[in-house]
Amino acid sequence: MNNNRFEGSRLLILDFGSQYTQLIARRVRELNVYCEIHPYNHLPDEIDSYDAVILSGSPYSVRSEEALHPDLSAIRGKKPLLAVCYGAQYLAHFSGGEVAPSAIREYGRANLSYIKAGEPLFEGIATGSQVWMSHSDTIKVLPTGGVCLASTADVVNAAYRIEGEPTYAIQFHPEVSHSTDGKQLLANFLFKIAGFTPNWTADNFVEMTITALREQVGRDKVVLGLSGGVDSTVAAVLLNKAIGEQLHCIFVNNGLLRKGEFESVLLQYEGMGLNVKGVDASARFLSALAGITDPEAKRKAIGKTFIEVFDDEAHKISDVKWLGQGTIYPDVIESLSVKGPSATIKSHHNVGGLPDYMKLKVVEPLRMLFKDEVRRVGRSLGIDAELLGRHPFPGPGLAIRILGDITAEKVAVLQEVDAIFIGNLKSTGLYDKVWQAGAILLPIQSVGVMGDERTYEKVVALRAVESVDGMTADWVDLPHAFLQKVSNEIINKVKGVNRVVYDISSKPPATIEWE
Repeated sequence: MNNNRFEGSRLLILDFGSQYTQLIARRVRELNVYCEIHPYNHLPDEIDSYDAVILSGSPYSVRSEEALHPDLSAIRGKKPLLAVCYGAQYLAHFSGGEVAPSAIREYGRANLSYIKAGEPLFEGIATGSQVWMSHSDTIKVLPTGGVCLASTADVVNAAYRIEGEPTYAIQFHPEVSHSTDGKQLLANFLFKIAGFTPNWTADNFVEMTITALREQVGRDKVVLGLSGGVDSTVAAVLLNKAIGEQLHCIFVNNGLLRKGEFESVLLQYEGMGLNVKGVDASARFLSALAGITDPEAKRKAIGKTFIEVFDDEAHKISDVKWLGQGTIYPDVIESLSVKGPSATIKSHHNVGGLPDYMKLKVVEPLRMLFKDEVRRVGRSLGIDAELLGRHPFPGPGLAIRILGDITAEKVAVLQEVDAIFIGNLKSTGLYDKVWQAGAILLPIQSVGVMGDERTYEKVVALRAVESVDGMTADWVDLPHAFLQKVSNEIINKVKGVNRVVYDISSKPPATIEWE
């Protein structure tokens, strides 16, 4: 049995490389329906086990030689199908209709000027409803059997269905917040057309996963690396509830944690009843990172060292067969690379398996969850709200917040800066209003004046973003008085820093971390 497989109703989302594909999945999950994203050209083997399908948008044109061609033979006419944007154009263009270039590129807000009465897809949605368009082609002629369901002032065929089969298509994007009734439309498709039951809940996931973990692991021992973050903690508690004393947790100090974090988090874990061993491998990690400046090389060096540390520690526990990991769905999506969809953004040290010599099988109880779902599962498990509310912290730690080479001195400086920033966020009540925050040590020095003396010291950047799951993020407009106070405190208290800047870029185009 696959412990990542939900045994209830399942929706399949075929990804054609749209920037919005993950948003479709999130909206569906918010409606308590389980779904999975798969590349359009790598359909899952058990296609019959999915109860309905959504086709995503795409940066490609169906009229180009590079058009992406899915195999819909097991889907079309056999399962409820909702085609979004590229999907809608694909069905039209290759099924007797016509797609042509738009007179102008249709991007942004539009309003539905016509909705066909009595259609379940648009139940509860009125004329004038705002939708979000993002395409440069338009459907001039509907496919064979096509029936127009909705129009805007500029797009005649904004939505249609195909007579005689449960196939629906929309030219706009219901998954983005700018489509004001988009969630209602998705709910109509899922519940009124596809007949789903909203049974994807945190409690159901916990019950299903504990049962599946017991079946998957049996009486074997599992070693799991704790990071102090939400993901590894929830994974550990799930495994602990499933297999109890068979789970051996290791919390590694890689020398790149926040100030005092190793000691404080270790105490917190022990208070949760987890079987935890603390391992101080900071010197080993700093040695492995010596002289490395390339971000990907840093990640790989850290990942390799983690594996070596775990291999050493696992050998100290007799008969360990599994390595538990807190991998979550965005890690999987960002690490996947196929032609067209989901280009690799960065490597993740906890995705992609283990070297042959380690001889451990991998168990990942959270692999199909988004970050907000992990927190809901944590609440269902009774994990302390303060721990669940912790900001995400990168697996490579401060190594990717120190631009350039890593030294113990630089780590110490950044730890002090970070402690001041995070401490002030907490003391002013701003911490819970921010999704992730941290400081970055820049590889430059700037001229300053302190006590009538000229200084030439380090520059740090502060970063705070708001997000739901890290796939997109906006910078947080922190109060200027707060930033002024933090800047003064850093410059006055952290020797070697004489300038503080604030990062106001969003993701995309920037990433949350600088490396």
